[in-house]
Amino acid sequence: MANVRDLKRNINGMIYDVVDECYSIQLYNTSKTEETDAFIDDAADFQEGIMSEIKKAKNKKDFKSIVEKVEKTQEEWVARLNKLQ
Repeated sequence: MANVRDLKRNINGMIYDVVDECYSIQLYNTSKTEETDAFIDDAADFQEGIMSEIKKAKNKKDFKSIVEKVEKTQEEWVARLNKLQ
């Protein structure tokens, strides 16, 4: 991540992708509505929490830990989406 703006853009893109994919899954498989709704709620909570961490961050060390957390979450979400399909 080059700067805070790119980090925020990446996070918002992640959230958009999760919501979009969850709605697609709901469209084709209504039995997974509860699971996908829970995933969307988790994604919204993550976005809220990580954005507040970004606002509180003061130095590069803080941002590095945030970037690592975002990358770890991306990997977990990919695995979670694959299980839903």
